[in-house]
Amino acid sequence: MPNLLGRLLLILVLVFAVAAQHDHGHSHHGEVKSEWDEEDYLKMNPPTPPSYWSEDTKMRMGPDEASPARYPWLMVLHVLFMCGAFFVALPAGIALRSVKSSFHVVSVVAFYGLVALGLSSSALYKKLTPDLYEGNVHGTQGYLVLFLAGALSAVDVIALGSRLIAFFRAIKSGEHKFNFSSLWSVAVLGKLSPTSGSRAEYSHLVADTDEDELEEADLKGVGSESRQPQGSNSPRKSVSFDEEHNAETINWSPTSDRTAVSGRFHARNDSILSDDTLHDIVSQPAHKKPWYKKVGSAAFATSERILVFAGFFQLLTGIVIYTGGCRGGHINICLAHLIKGGIFWCYGLVTFARFLGAFSELGWAWNRIPVAHRKNVPTAEFVESLVVFLYGITNTWMERFGAKPGDPYTTRQVQHISIAVMFWFAGLVGMGLESKTVRRWLAAGSLASQYQYNKNRSTRGQDSVAEPPTYIASFNPFPAICIGTTGIAMAAHFQPYAFQVQIHSLWGNLLAAFAVMRCLTYFFLWLGPPRSTLPSRPPTEALSGFFLACGGLVFMFSTSDLTVALMRQGRDDIMMVACLAVAITCFALTWVMAVVSFKGWLKSRTIPHVKFHSSA
Repeated sequence: MPNLLGRLLLILVLVFAVAAQHDHGHSHHGEVKSEWDEEDYLKMNPPTPPSYWSEDTKMRMGPDEASPARYPWLMVLHVLFMCGAFFVALPAGIALRSVKSSFHVVSVVAFYGLVALGLSSSALYKKLTPDLYEGNVHGTQGYLVLFLAGALSAVDVIALGSRLIAFFRAIKSGEHKFNFSSLWSVAVLGKLSPTSGSRAEYSHLVADTDEDELEEADLKGVGSESRQPQGSNSPRKSVSFDEEHNAETINWSPTSDRTAVSGRFHARNDSILSDDTLHDIVSQPAHKKPWYKKVGSAAFATSERILVFAGFFQLLTGIVIYTGGCRGGHINICLAHLIKGGIFWCYGLVTFARFLGAFSELGWAWNRIPVAHRKNVPTAEFVESLVVFLYGITNTWMERFGAKPGDPYTTRQVQHISIAVMFWFAGLVGMGLESKTVRRWLAAGSLASQYQYNKNRSTRGQDSVAEPPTYIASFNPFPAICIGTTGIAMAAHFQPYAFQVQIHSLWGNLLAAFAVMRCLTYFFLWLGPPRSTLPSRPPTEALSGFFLACGGLVFMFSTSDLTVALMRQGRDDIMMVACLAVAITCFALTWVMAVVSFKGWLKSRTIPHVKFHSSA
């Protein structure tokens, strides 16, 4: 083991050493300049026009230029209100919706209230300020995002109306009696009817009967020491979930999933649950949603979360327009840096959220997938591979944007198209590895050999084959390979100025570091696959999220407009850029932790107190 770890560390050192030597061997591109040359830059580029930022901060483009009244505080208010709406009220609303909290209405009102204030301050700023960025689409894109938010709210209103109609029909037919408590709980919040009693209260403790049938042996010890009638008013005690984690007692065959993951429930003394009560809960079949309702719920939840990322990209476009970037011939390169860097930034934040425990109900938090979601749930690696595939298949053709028909392929275009093709096909390989059907095909060789052996000996073959322990998790390195290779390649990307070379090397090395950390995660989890449904939180994934998010942020910083502006101001210091990127990344990670913790706190209030015990 020490020798293997030593080799891995040696590979890591070699990766960074190769990337650090990128400034050699670029003679065919021309000499890399160490100091800013304004005259040489203006030979190839037009003068930089004034921007909202330059005017608001009194950065005059000429000595005799007039200085009209400016109102930058209106833009500050616009930014604060919109950030509060999309990065505070919206995530809080998503978390509150997940537990059907009555405060979800408050978050919706806060979201639209902040949006209204943000739009008002923006409209007033535009009214008092001349247009310094003609043809920008920031406002149009913003209204499209708000239209999506309004459409989701309309779905909520329609669902509320249907629940109200069903509620009053039930009252009219005599099935329920009217009271404001049930009206609020059933019709407004959409919770289960209070008449379901203890069955609703404890339904989350038991797996669906169609997936995991608990036997009498699994219920042994539940309330056996002290039983009380169901109508007792004694306080509810804590319930501990004891799950067997001993590897020697687990059968890893496909027909024994229940043995590996299903827990046994043991109640403490004075528990209000009796054997008969829990048996009644288990024996009642779970209500299944139709497939179209499942698809609709998944689409709604995905669209709601996309709004947060849409808000981030609106923030990016707003910064670009306010500072006057991405104009003229720089627009394609600028957009490429912002879109790709933004994707890596968001991917890094999601990676850190997975480390904290987000998506653990789907088995995406480096944990065993709970029984209730075991069927037909794609792995996190499949989703990553799908994103990698879509990223590659779109960028393959987008790299020629701006080129005229018949123009030869430039060296830069060949470089970028090759990277896009790598993403394309590596994503396909990654999705194939996550397919259960493909995995069965890949295992068919050994099965066929065993079948032929049994046939020749006229013996009966096995009905089932035991899977190795590593089959319970996914170890797919292809998304990490794509990102790491991209980082190493872009760290060696030629740039005309030394500062631009350094900043490309910085984010390239950060992406490569993410790939190394992700591969180390797979290595250690391959040695000891997760056995609990609780998030395992491998520390290498915390580093993965940080490196990827920080690398994506520096990727966005490396746009030519920003690097040129820094060199013009004499602030072309790579340490300043690195420290600023680290500070912003840590602030964003704090925001992610606050959102995930808030949702977890809300979830914890809807379940009985759970006692954790060591499985070591």
